[in-house]
Amino acid sequence: MYMIARLGNLTFSPCPRPTFSMRAALLTLLLVLPSLAQPLAQPEIQARIQALRQSLKDHPLTAPEFAGMGANLDTALQSATSSLKDGQTYLALEKLVQASDNLTGARYFVEKSASVKTLDEFEAEWRKTQSTLTVPAHNWNRAPAALRAIAEAATSRTIPLLEGARGFATATAPRDGLFYLGEAQAQAEFARFCVTFKLPRKGRPIVLRSLLPELLALQEKANAAFQPPRSIDQHSRFIALNSTIKFARELDAAKLYARALYQYLEAVRHLGMLDDAPAVQPLIDRLRAKLYSKDDDSIADLFLQRAAAQLTGTDDERKSARVIAAVVLPAYEAARRPAAGLPRAAVKTIELTLVRWPYT
Repeated sequence: MYMIARLGNLTFSPCPRPTFSMRAALLTLLLVLPSLAQPLAQPEIQARIQALRQSLKDHPLTAPEFAGMGANLDTALQSATSSLKDGQTYLALEKLVQASDNLTGARYFVEKSASVKTLDEFEAEWRKTQSTLTVPAHNWNRAPAALRAIAEAATSRTIPLLEGARGFATATAPRDGLFYLGEAQAQAEFARFCVTFKLPRKGRPIVLRSLLPELLALQEKANAAFQPPRSIDQHSRFIALNSTIKFARELDAAKLYARALYQYLEAVRHLGMLDDAPAVQPLIDRLRAKLYSKDDDSIADLFLQRAAAQLTGTDDERKSARVIAAVVLPAYEAARRPAAGLPRAAVKTIELTLVRWPYT
């Protein structure tokens, strides 16, 4: 801890172009420093993580439909604890909501599947779940934008999960919608947790706005990139890219601008992943610039926290870390500026929506 604290006093001055080993050392240092500005590990988050782990220990998931899920969830929760200890509060929250979502969905399925055999019985459970999804309005003026974005994401997922549950129950079997009813409950409960969670904002508040011009421009880039052989070789990436843009536009239309900004940046990352990985040096430069921000750049910090976690991961994760710094952070800074005019279509267009499971 003493060494890390002293690192916070370091300053950077012009120097000759570093060697690869020097760049690697600087990269590690610069990924550590932003986490020092994050709030201290919050006992509320750790308590929730521990409660879920204890629940898994006391009541293991033994249903054949969820073979292996319990071990995977425990690993995910351990990862959330590690992120929290490293000062990566927002990343820990994201890991926590994902684990809670899957665990609650599985538990609800196991609990209700024996008693829900008809559509009428499912409808009764559906209406009961619908009555539990209310999230109270909240004044986010004093909260970090990243916390608001995480809460807005959870809130905005409840209704698609609720409606998706009914779709599965109708199309296949009543019990097949139960998992998604549990997920909807988990998302609403997590949003309520975020509303009551005391996490101080660091720096001046940022102005949030509609990102429709940026989203339309990004969709045009995605459409232009969808050409063989890349559209075939990286089809799953294009699915993730377009579903993320769609979700961002829904959030933007609902004026949930904090999460719309996050989803827009995530879409930018997906687009960047289609190309070769950027060089290391731009990553260092972008991270160095973020050390001196006086604004509430918590949404950018969330991506930096993810980059820090990915830097020692798989080849794909390390590529993502470089994309975040070289592509996502400039997009964030551009989105902070006043909106540009809406792009004007050169020809008449028709918007076609293909209906599939939300956000897949």
